[in-house]
Amino acid sequence: MQRILLGQAGPGMILAKEILNPEGMVLCGAGTALSPALIERLAGMDIVDVTVEGHPVIIEGEKSLQEELQEVDLRFQRVEDIAPLMYLKKRIQARLAASRNLG
Repeated sequence: MQRILLGQAGPGMILAKEILNPEGMVLCGAGTALSPALIERLAGMDIVDVTVEGHPVIIEGEKSLQEELQEVDLRFQRVEDIAPLMYLKKRIQARLAASRNLG
């Protein structure tokens, strides 16, 4: 999932989290597909950002999943013989992949 500015949202993107108004009322539920009309309506309600499924928007300077996984490998390379730390490394990598809806 990825949190993006509403201006970056496009038709067909699926909300990964519900959108709430300032009073906490649900405006759109998770799983809702964005349409041009819905995006325009949300903009009219001063909604600034949304969380969508997947990782549909490339943000300049943002690292790819592969780059992040390689950094984790690098950080843990000196402790490869310590089982609890290798378990932690695998959990971190799994979380990174899940955050991009790839694992």
